[in-house]
Amino acid sequence: MKRTVIVTGGANGIGKELVLQYSAKGYNVVIADIEEQAGLDIEQTCKNQELEATFIRTDVSNVADIENLIEQAVAKYNTVDILINNAGLSKWFSPYDISVEEWEKMIHTNLRSVMFASREAAKVMKMNKGGKIVNIASTRALMSEENSEAYAATKGAIVALTHALATSFSSDNIQVNAISPGWIETGDYKALREKDHAQHLSNRVGKPSDIAKACFYLTSEDNDFVTGTNLVVDGGMTKKMIYEE
Repeated sequence: MKRTVIVTGGANGIGKELVLQYSAKGYNVVIADIEEQAGLDIEQTCKNQELEATFIRTDVSNVADIENLIEQAVAKYNTVDILINNAGLSKWFSPYDISVEEWEKMIHTNLRSVMFASREAAKVMKMNKGGKIVNIASTRALMSEENSEAYAATKGAIVALTHALATSFSSDNIQVNAISPGWIETGDYKALREKDHAQHLSNRVGKPSDIAKACFYLTSEDNDFVTGTNLVVDGGMTKKMIYEE
């Protein structure tokens, strides 16, 4: 029986790569994104290759949209085996200037969505005797640059939420893990400079496919041991000491 995976933020960047790779491996893929045309375009790309994918417009900052997403996914494919909470905003605001509304939008989109999407998916997974949830965090949970308070707060909280959910869902055979990507270039990879690549122990900047590989590891059907962890996928960037002359 084909497994079903939901990818939030699946219309662009890392999420788009996840959609393409999971569908290519024979999964039923649900693309959840607020950008309707981009979502429909990737759905059609999959269908042109005779792959199974369905776009469901979803604003993850809206809990009613999340509930609708899970309901429609189950109506289409009868089950949810894997949820990848990838959707999120990446915006920098000065701590002196950020408004309450900007702060709350970041919290609701990046963090609250993870909690309630996981809860709704887990209800289905529990009935099916298990499942996998992967939350996309960031190395910004571990290190910072200026004006990243709202973003860093959500990503750090995702890491904590991950091990809390892993604990709560353990008796239902649901593994919950996080991935913290470092620099993953989703634009023009060829435009990167040598000094960009040199910041990494891997000697190169990351690609969306690097995150897909990590997701496949954590969502493998026979993974019943790795749970509650945060897998840093950053080419060693956060471990390399860089001295500027």
